Amino acid sequence: MSLIEIRGLTHVYSQGTPFEKTAIEDLDLTIESGQTVALIGHTGSGKSTLISHLNALLKPTAGTVLLDGEDIYASKAAIRQARFRVGVVFQYPEYQLFEQTVFADIAYGPKNLKLPQPEIDRRVRQAAGFVGLGEELFAQSPLELSGGQKRRAAIAGVLAMEPELLVLDEPTAGLDPAGREDLLEKLFAWRQARSATILLVTHDMSIANRCQRLLVMADGHIVMDGTPQQVFSREEQLVSIGLDLPAAARIARLLRQRGVSLPPAIYTTQQLGDAILALWGKGDGAC
Repeated sequence: MSLIEIRGLTHVYSQGTPFEKTAIEDLDLTIESGQTVALIGHTGSGKSTLISHLNALLKPTAGTVLLDGEDIYASKAAIRQARFRVGVVFQYPEYQLFEQTVFADIAYGPKNLKLPQPEIDRRVRQAAGFVGLGEELFAQSPLELSGGQKRRAAIAGVLAMEPELLVLDEPTAGLDPAGREDLLEKLFAWRQARSATILLVTHDMSIANRCQRLLVMADGHIVMDGTPQQVFSREEQLVSIGLDLPAAARIARLLRQRGVSLPPAIYTTQQLGDAILALWGKGDGAC
């Protein structure tokens, strides 16, 4: 079932001025319930503008955005509902923490839903648990947290809204490899537990490769849409728009150029390692 349906979306900044710029033009997109979707594209391709329309932070110059078949801009009530059902976490969300305590910050959204206090408490504790934030931190000021803890607290504040669609813009930016992996595992576990939908905006091809579907944007349009394997197989087109393959695929390409007989579809470190071990077992001298 389609959760989000975008029809003919166009957004023009500073329309009618010398600074007019078309960021998105006549874009169509459908996102199904339960999907994990990655969105990639070079800087200025329109990614941030697109996700800002999903919960009515921006209003289209033309076109419609439907949530469960209903226009999210149809009324103030529809806009309010969209902002509760679609949670957007922008890049470096830790800079958006503002309450006096960690608990209050995570509880801010549920309070705006006018939920009873026991339900607010449940949501805060559950959201904090999903991102690995200990309850012993609840009474602290968000400013006292480490950088990684601030990131988790900010994301927990959106999870506490229990959105049907969670949109994250570069959620692992600035994290070390262990922190990045831990956060991704927790986000995917949350999606599975909630039967929710996730849209990840990322420059990290290894993250994109872990999603069910991969969208590529260029010059305000969706230019590729498929599984990561389908998209990454179009190497020349990716390079032509300023993107690249996952690191494992690049290494595999270099090894092939040096005469190592590797299978064509290698996109992850696991696939690369398995392929090399298989050659080693065969005693391939090139390896």
